[in-house]
Amino acid sequence: MPWEASIAAQLGQAREIDVIVAAPGHPVVRAPIWVVAVDGELYVRSWKGEAGRWYRRAHRYGTGSVAMAGREHQVRFVPAGEPDLDTKIDQAYLHKYGDSAYSEAMTRPPAAGTTMRLEPAS
Repeated sequence: MPWEASIAAQLGQAREIDVIVAAPGHPVVRAPIWVVAVDGELYVRSWKGEAGRWYRRAHRYGTGSVAMAGREHQVRFVPAGEPDLDTKIDQAYLHKYGDSAYSEAMTRPPAAGTTMRLEPAS
C-alpha cells in the first residue's frame, strides 16, 4: 500500500519526525529522527546505529508509528539497503541536513547500516 501523496510529501519535507515503537511488557519508546525521501519512498536511519532503542525495536517487531504536527501515522519498518540505494539515501541526507554537524554521521557507520523504509501500515 503506497503513501497518500500529501502525507508522503509532508513527512519527506519535515525536518524532524517522531518515531514511536512499542515492545511487549516495556514502555513505548518515542524519539526524534530524520527522514528522507528517495524515488518516492521514505527512509530513516538510527544515528546511534544498532544501539538505538527505537531501531532495535523497529527491526525486531517491524511496526510502530511516526508523528508530525500532531498527527500519528501507523507504519511498517522494512530493512532496506543496497549499494545504489544507499548512495542515493546518503546524498538525500547530505542535501537535506547538510547544515547540521550530524549530517555526515548519518552517511557512515553505524547509522548507514540501519536504513529502514517506512511503509504505511494497512
